[in-house]
Amino acid sequence: MNYDLIVIGSGPGGYVAAIRASQLGLKTAVVEKESLGGICLNWGCIPTKALLKSAQVFEYTQHAEDYGITIKDAKADFSKVVKRSRDVAGGMSKGINFLFRKNKIDVLNGFGKLLTASKIEVEDEKGNKKEYTAKNILLATGGRSRELPNLKQDGKKVIGYREAMTLPKQPKSMVVVGAGAIGIEFAYFYATMGTEVTVVEYAPRILPNEDKDVSKELSKIYKKKGIKIMTDSAVESVDTKGKSCKVLVKTKKGEETITADVVLSAVGVSPNLENIGLELLGIEKDKHLVKVDEFYQTNVKGIYAIGDIVHGPALAHVASAEGIICVEKIAGHNPEPLDYGNIPGCTYCVPEVASVGYTEDTAKEAGYDIKVGKFPFTASGKASASGHKEGFVKVIFDAKYGEFLGAHMIGANVTDMIAEVVVARKLETTGHEIIKAVHPHPTMSEAVMEAAAAAYDEVIHL
Repeated sequence: MNYDLIVIGSGPGGYVAAIRASQLGLKTAVVEKESLGGICLNWGCIPTKALLKSAQVFEYTQHAEDYGITIKDAKADFSKVVKRSRDVAGGMSKGINFLFRKNKIDVLNGFGKLLTASKIEVEDEKGNKKEYTAKNILLATGGRSRELPNLKQDGKKVIGYREAMTLPKQPKSMVVVGAGAIGIEFAYFYATMGTEVTVVEYAPRILPNEDKDVSKELSKIYKKKGIKIMTDSAVESVDTKGKSCKVLVKTKKGEETITADVVLSAVGVSPNLENIGLELLGIEKDKHLVKVDEFYQTNVKGIYAIGDIVHGPALAHVASAEGIICVEKIAGHNPEPLDYGNIPGCTYCVPEVASVGYTEDTAKEAGYDIKVGKFPFTASGKASASGHKEGFVKVIFDAKYGEFLGAHMIGANVTDMIAEVVVARKLETTGHEIIKAVHPHPTMSEAVMEAAAAAYDEVIHL
């Protein structure tokens, strides 16, 4: 055998799994056809946050007078904003290269394909093919922007998230189709930079997987920013023949045509499963995703799969956790299966959105008798001082035992704050324990304690 483990794909699932495998003494290689770090690092999580930070800085300059500071003629250079984002991604990719060298992981450049349960073929960009063997093979091929039949992407007028990060010039108008995390983040970025943005969402509300109060709050804030939001609506067709796109949208009130320079399709992710040898080996799928057990082994012994190609949230931190559990099992350890009920979700718009666990509605549907506490940032000293009073923290507890069922936040820095709740839930912390855990003042994180106190009628600052 050439290797103990070959990982196909170097995204946040693949590269993390490879490093952990090497730490555990497995001779490891990673197959990658593009840049190390995969979509997340090169075209997703990291570069989008760089774009969003630039938009946030631009927004700060527009409101500098609120802080007693005068800034004249602040302008955004769209091409420089894009360049900074690409430079950040490039630097991070080099970091993965360093980590691979440090951990003695071989990089096999090219497209990886299964030949047998212990053999793969790697084809480089010149068409040269080479075979490698391994005791274990981990598929971490990730996903790509999902295409709808009536919303075909041409890369210029109808685009996906990759093109949205590198447009040669800023569009004057844009229709964003899909109001999940990707759509909402790009809507904030482009609207803040000065593009006229319309968001079209099929569900009754934006961020449909979040708690209804969070969706309602963000919708109100976005409308104040000048973003047009169309819920309970669907794009029927896009006419790209002229200079602009004519987007036909079906709403409850009838059909409406919107004209825009660019249409961004943000309707989810499709798994990269084509031509990697699944059918050749008879690897089972379930609803277009690879079927795996709790330690990510497929029905073929020695073949594993993680990340966007298996069931579960298509999130970078989920793929990383799955990869670590998988290789620890391969190495003979006894890892705990991943608790998919305690996965945090974050949306990095302004204000940020973060959540974990049950929403108020799903807790009731699960049969819980609940206590709900809510603390608005308008009552937070830190939020007032920093000028970010939008949003709130909402927490949900089981009324009988005090179990921390869920938390839902919208506001500044809440994507950092949500980890407190994830850890609390992991440790089976109760509502009263949160209240009695002293939180520093003044901080945004006090709102978690205050919201818990509100659930038990003990809140001080409301």
